[in-house]
Amino acid sequence: MEQYAVTGMSCAACSARVEKAVSKVEGVTSCSVSLLTNSMGVEGDAAPEQIIAAVEAAGYGAAKKGTAAASEANAETGRGASEDALRDLETPVLKRRLLYSVGFLLVLMYFSMGHMMWGWPVPAFWTENHVAMGLLQLLLTMAVMAINQKFFISGFKSLLHRAPNMDTLVALGSGAAFVYSTYALFAMTDAQVKGDMDAVMSYMHEFYFESAAMILTLITVGKMLEARSKGRTTDALKGLMKLAPKTAVIIEDGAEKEVPIGQVKKGDIFVVRPGGNIPVDGVIIEGSGAVNESALTGESIPVDKTAGDPVSAATVNQSGFLKCEASRVGEDTTLSQIIRMVSDAAATKAPIAKVADKVSGVFVPVVIAAALLTIAVWLLLGESVGFALARGISVLVISCPCALGLATPVAIMVGSGVGAKNGILFKAAVSLEEAGKVEIVALDKTGTITSGHPEVTDLIPAEGIGERELLRLAYALEKKSEHPLAKAIVQKAENEKLTAEEVSGFQALPGNGLSAVMRGESLQGGSEAYMSKMTQIPDDLLKRGRKLAENGKTPLYFAKGGKLLGIIAVADVIKEESPQAVRELQNMGIRVVMLTGDNERTAKAVGAQAGVDEVIAGVLPDGKESVIRKLKEEGKTAMVGDGINDAPALTRADVGIAIGAGTDIAIDAADIVLMKSRLSDVPAAIRLSRATLKNIHENLFWAFFYNVIGIPLAAGVWIPVFGWKLNPMFGAAAMSLSSFCVVTNALRLNLFSVHDTAHDRKRKAAGKRDGRENTFPADAASKEQTQGAITKQIEKQEDITMEKTFQVEGMMCPHCEASVKKCLEEIDGVSAATASHEAGTAVVTLAKDVPDEVLREAIEKQGYKVV
Repeated sequence: MEQYAVTGMSCAACSARVEKAVSKVEGVTSCSVSLLTNSMGVEGDAAPEQIIAAVEAAGYGAAKKGTAAASEANAETGRGASEDALRDLETPVLKRRLLYSVGFLLVLMYFSMGHMMWGWPVPAFWTENHVAMGLLQLLLTMAVMAINQKFFISGFKSLLHRAPNMDTLVALGSGAAFVYSTYALFAMTDAQVKGDMDAVMSYMHEFYFESAAMILTLITVGKMLEARSKGRTTDALKGLMKLAPKTAVIIEDGAEKEVPIGQVKKGDIFVVRPGGNIPVDGVIIEGSGAVNESALTGESIPVDKTAGDPVSAATVNQSGFLKCEASRVGEDTTLSQIIRMVSDAAATKAPIAKVADKVSGVFVPVVIAAALLTIAVWLLLGESVGFALARGISVLVISCPCALGLATPVAIMVGSGVGAKNGILFKAAVSLEEAGKVEIVALDKTGTITSGHPEVTDLIPAEGIGERELLRLAYALEKKSEHPLAKAIVQKAENEKLTAEEVSGFQALPGNGLSAVMRGESLQGGSEAYMSKMTQIPDDLLKRGRKLAENGKTPLYFAKGGKLLGIIAVADVIKEESPQAVRELQNMGIRVVMLTGDNERTAKAVGAQAGVDEVIAGVLPDGKESVIRKLKEEGKTAMVGDGINDAPALTRADVGIAIGAGTDIAIDAADIVLMKSRLSDVPAAIRLSRATLKNIHENLFWAFFYNVIGIPLAAGVWIPVFGWKLNPMFGAAAMSLSSFCVVTNALRLNLFSVHDTAHDRKRKAAGKRDGRENTFPADAASKEQTQGAITKQIEKQEDITMEKTFQVEGMMCPHCEASVKKCLEEIDGVSAATASHEAGTAVVTLAKDVPDEVLREAIEKQGYKVV
């Protein structure tokens, strides 16, 4: 997505106009304009020059971000992608305008209303010369109009481009009041020359100079409050940017040298002393320390780091001296990626926002028509021109497309910021909206529900053997092995500060166990089947070992000199927070499904510990995507995973959620990234999405409700019934407050606690397939049989009629494959698709005939070339 800075927009009608203009440019596949950040995201292969020209033809300005022109645009709007650009420059400008406007307005109000209505004293010259009084009001009003000339320039420019916006309404309302008052002043002058004092006094009451000035001043008040509130919506993003260190200490020619952060290159060696910020992402090559990563993950407990461990920019080294090698610098650091994700989320548009945009696009022309109709009706009913004009002006200035346009983006920006502060990153506005509608959550077992690496769970020594003795002897044997189960035992022994004796004659028998010689005696360890041949295993230990296996653990038997030492059970244990996270999801009305490639027995045991609703076992890596496709038929589905093999499933799901400690490919394929790698953040993300969606609905309701109530009141519909009449000045005040209220309501999200379960509500959720656990047999004779079982249970038989193969250029990684696969499978008639970046091909299986042009266009829209 290419990012552009856009200038000249003042309301939702403007952003809708820009979006419509750019979408018509040949080569643009999607365009999203954010009024909140004055930014535009464009996808496709259209040239930047064409896009900028389209924006300018619509009456606005644009510049590609990262250019000098974009920097100027950012300076004008007070928003952009850098910390300086996000600084609120708009509020101070509006504050100055407001102060000058209020100064002139107070003098105007003293003469026009203070003297006329309440008899406040003025020099005799003004009381005796009514024309002079009128001229004074005219000049004071012109001063206020000159100070707020931006409304007139933007408003009439938009009108000339046939794209009227909020500024057009303000300019027309204030301008009409000024023009009519000027006419009344000249008519009064003529009457005074003729000596018709009754006419003079009559025309004096037709002055609306104070209304013209008050409208502009009150709208400026609203704009300033709105700008100030909108500035606060980017606080989270600005906070992230402030974390980035400005300098780094690198080793150059054997000496330490402090350089600006921009000069650090990949491969440079840098040092960080206690209390120092880590400047870029890197790997520790010397030293150790406790690193506080709360800036990125929200986790306050420091993490111990030693040589070989990765470190991230903006984290703090709290103790120890670290020497590191830079691995990712500039825009590639973890911090920069987080900032980019939050920024992109604000630049994209949620589906619900498109409804408001469509309304805003026709809102202003309809209001102008309603104002003209109001004037015509009151004139036909015999009212004076002044009375009819006042009603028309009220309609113009009370109508507020801004509230409609801001309802969604401010809530999205604040919601994304709250998520970022809690280590939950939403990549786009659509993911923030869709997460709250999820009915089914599919959890990958390894690394998501479980820790992802085996740990010792049970030590069961045989009679006459102690636990430490069992572990010490097992340590001596397993230390020579590279097997993951062996590493778990070695880690346990090292944690217990045990030492291993040397063994000789070490042998690893794949699928069975290990054997060695210690002090002339054989030392063996392995599975029940293998060890039963080596030694006699008592029945009670056999039963306990089989019970451990039923609970999803792997029992390892050890013997020395033909005598059984005992059992050590190893398992990939579930994370401490997993059962609580599953319960929270269920309390929110969400069905929780666990996917695993493990056998049915192990899967059931882990599923029971986690408390999931459904277990799907025996799923091969390439079968997860098929499972997700089936689950989507039953309800909106989210997939949570962390591995490369999860990428297709994450892409296929309605909402893909990646664990932050996972692979880059999984993170790229996901819609939401959990930086803390905690499962409890899944319900937190859904909870935040629901709160944001509720806030958007509240904002849209009040924006629509305000206009539905305000416009008839301004038009004078209730005058014959209740005598209610709205002065244009109060209409302008109401317009200003509406936008301010919408933005302030969105800011309430900053107070939202993402882990508070008190307000969780169950939504209509997908059912549990007759309440039964759904499992697939995983101990079939071969992988083919297992995959066959999955296929039968997950996918309905389809009548395949054709297979097409395309040569595709540009795919470079599994993420590219996932993008091509996803775009093809979204086409009606495509039952399955596979892509290979190594072979450079995409193979499409069709259930019915689909033209090659349709398939080719879908691939090329993703940025790849079909040859």
